[in-house]
Amino acid sequence: MTSSHPLWWEDVTASPTRPRLSGSLDADVVVVGAGYTGLWTARELLRRDPHLRVVVVEAQHVGFGASGRNGGWASALFPVSLETLSAEYSVDHALALTRHLTDAVVELGRALDNDGIGADFVRGGTLTFARGAVQEKRLRAEVSGAHQRGLSDDDIRWLSAREAESRARIAGSRGAMFSPHCARLHPAKLVHGLAKTVEDLGATLYELSPVTRILPSRPGRRPEVVTLGGRVRADVVVQATEGYTPSLGPRRTIVPLYSLMIATEPLSPEWWDHHGLRDCETFADGRHLIIYGQRTADHRLAFGGRGAPYHFGSGVDPRFDEHAGVFTALAETLRELFPDFDADITHRWGGPLAMPRDHFPRVSFDPSLGIARVGGYTGDGVTMSFVMGRLLATLLLHPDELRDRPEIDILTRAPRRWEIEPLRFLGINAGLWLAEHTDRAERAGRDSRAGRLLERLW
Repeated sequence: MTSSHPLWWEDVTASPTRPRLSGSLDADVVVVGAGYTGLWTARELLRRDPHLRVVVVEAQHVGFGASGRNGGWASALFPVSLETLSAEYSVDHALALTRHLTDAVVELGRALDNDGIGADFVRGGTLTFARGAVQEKRLRAEVSGAHQRGLSDDDIRWLSAREAESRARIAGSRGAMFSPHCARLHPAKLVHGLAKTVEDLGATLYELSPVTRILPSRPGRRPEVVTLGGRVRADVVVQATEGYTPSLGPRRTIVPLYSLMIATEPLSPEWWDHHGLRDCETFADGRHLIIYGQRTADHRLAFGGRGAPYHFGSGVDPRFDEHAGVFTALAETLRELFPDFDADITHRWGGPLAMPRDHFPRVSFDPSLGIARVGGYTGDGVTMSFVMGRLLATLLLHPDELRDRPEIDILTRAPRRWEIEPLRFLGINAGLWLAEHTDRAERAGRDSRAGRLLERLW
C-alpha cells in the first residue's frame, strides 16, 4: 500500500508534541512558522543574544510545510539565473551572491555538526543531465555563461556523456552539467533537529496554534500575533510562512505552487552498483518543468517535480497535496530515466512552495510596523533559508554589519506584486502548460521558440 504522507515523516515524530498557545504572552521576538526559515532565524537571534525572549508559533507541527516535504537538496542554486542577476545588478553583485551561497552549503553542514543534528548530510554535488540535443545546447550555454562571468570548473563544469555515465547511468544522456556545491540531506531530520536546538537555546515553541492575524505596532502598542487560543506581543514579529503567506497577507507577494514527490522501496546494492550515484549526487535533467531526485540514506529513490496546477485565489488545501496525473507522470519519468526500474512506489506526497512574481527571495523589516518578512524561495529553500535566517537576525540586531555587501542589495529588493485574479490563475497555468508542451517538443528534437519565451518568463 502506498502512503500519502512524506517519506521523511517515517523517521521523526510528525505530529504535535508541544503545547498550544493559550492566553497572552510577552516576548522580544515572535516567529510565525516552525519551518527552516523561522527556526534558523530563532537560532541565530539566540546565538547572538542569549537573553532574548523568542517565541515560535506553528499552525500544525514542526516541519509541517515545505521544510518537512521537500526534495532534500541543500544547494547553492538561486531561483534567478546568473545572467539575469548580472543584467539587473552587475557581474560583481551576481558573483558575490553566488559565492555567498556556495559558502553557505559548507557552513550549513558545519552548523549541523556543531548542533549535533544528524540529517544524512552528504555533499556529493548535483548533476543536471542533457537528454536530447536541445537540452545539451541549453546546458552547455549555461556552463559557458557562468565561466564568462567569473566562475570556474571548480564551481560548474560540463561532463561528457562518458564522464556523466561514470557518476550515474541515465537513459538518453548526452552529458551533464555538474556542480559540487550541493548536499543530499533528510529534510525532516533537519527541521526537527533544528527545533530541538532552538529550544535548547531558550526559545519556546507552540504547535497547533494557527495565527489568524498579525497586528502591526501603533503608538503605545507593540506588534502582536493573534492565534485561535491566545496572543503574543513582541518588539518584532517575524513572518516566515512561505507558501502559506497569502492566507495571512500580504496576498500578492507570492503565489503557492504545488510540487509533488514519490519515493521507492529501498533498492538493491546491485541496482545501485549499476546505476551509480555513489557519492549521493542529487540529479535532474534540463527540462523546463522541473524534476529533482536523490538517493536516500536508506537507498531509495526520492523523486519529485512540478506540473500540479495553480489553484485560484492562491488556494492552499490538503486535498491539493495529491494529484493522480502528476504522480503517474513522475513514475513514468523515473522509468524513462532508468528503463529497468520496476520497484514499488511506497510514498506519494506534495505541498506548496512560494514563488514571488520576479522569483527573487527576499527579507524585509519595517521598524515602523515591527514586522519582518522573509522567504519566497521557489523551491530552492534548504540553503536559502539558512542564509536568510542569518541575514534577518543580523538585520534585526546588528544592521551595520550588512554595509558594503553587494549580495544584500539582491536579497532585500522591494517585492513585485502578482496580477489580480483571474489573470494570475490564467497566466500561471498557461505557463505550466507551455512548459510541458515545450518539453514534449524538445524531446522530439525540436528547438521550440516557446522554450526561449519560458526562459524569459520563468
